[in-house]
Amino acid sequence: MPADLNGWNSQNNNQNQNKFEPPKFEPPKFLKNSGSLIIIVAVLIFLGILFRPWIIINEGEVGILATTGKFSKEPLNPGMHFYVPLIQKVIIVDTKVHMITYKRNQEMGSMPDRYGTIKIYPAINVLDARGLPIQVELSVSYKLDPKKAAFVIKTYGLNWEDKIINPIVRDVVRNVIGKYPAEELPMKRNEIATKIENQIRSALESIAQKPVIFESFQLRDIVLPQNIKQQIERVQIAKQESVRAKYEVLRAKQEAQKEAAIAQGKANAIKIEAQGKADAKLIEAKAQAKANELISKSLTTELLKLKQIEMQGKFNDALKQNPNAKIFLMPGGVVPNIWMNVDKDSQKVISSGKN
Repeated sequence: MPADLNGWNSQNNNQNQNKFEPPKFEPPKFLKNSGSLIIIVAVLIFLGILFRPWIIINEGEVGILATTGKFSKEPLNPGMHFYVPLIQKVIIVDTKVHMITYKRNQEMGSMPDRYGTIKIYPAINVLDARGLPIQVELSVSYKLDPKKAAFVIKTYGLNWEDKIINPIVRDVVRNVIGKYPAEELPMKRNEIATKIENQIRSALESIAQKPVIFESFQLRDIVLPQNIKQQIERVQIAKQESVRAKYEVLRAKQEAQKEAAIAQGKANAIKIEAQGKADAKLIEAKAQAKANELISKSLTTELLKLKQIEMQGKFNDALKQNPNAKIFLMPGGVVPNIWMNVDKDSQKVISSGKN
């Protein structure tokens, strides 16, 4: 072998000996066993189920994330959220519309719902302007502003409704009802309901950061003392009797006016009828007079002579047919204008029609 080739081989061997090779990684012996790996996975799953590092928030709710006791200002909206167990926790707060109803009797059908959005409290005891005891039944609807949930829970706690809504409603009702006498409450029910609603709304809006949204108010009933009820009933009966008496007087007056109007109408009708008959006779008389005047103006001497000649011709014709007829002469020298047939049982009289 040539000397230069031997030298190259020896140099190459020296380089291979000086090259660094990292040690191969070998897993721990307990991981080489597949049974140990399954156990570790099972432990992790168990810890996940035990601590549940996630939470699901439903619609109508918000979550408040507390990290080592400090609340986050931004609420967690509906959906799935992860947190660190033992260090963090999530408080669920209901933001749906809630209702507080104040009633005298809590029937089974009016019990709070399973979601806790309806609460039943006893009716509110109030004193009127004269110190008489009165009970008021009403309902108030409201809801929590989701953005202010952390502030409310931090300031008032989870029972914030009993610290905000209930005291405000009771104070407003007492202040409004206490200014009216018990007798006026039924008549001014709408006015009182409007005042209570407006004052509750104003009181809720005056709270710092306005965390509660007022929805609606309903005044259900105002329960008066029994003696006040009886007094109001007597007053109502008296008013009804007064109204009835006024109605009877008005009715009698209207009947009298009706009878007078009928009598006046009949009298006017008789008067109009008589006036009509008189006017008709007057018109007829005027027409007859006018006709007579026209006839008298039309009777000239020549016309009378012509009529006499015509009548004479008629008598001459009659004498020709009945020679035994008797002729009567009119006074004044006029021609005969009446003749009578005496040969028959029946008599005929002919008028000349002389005017």
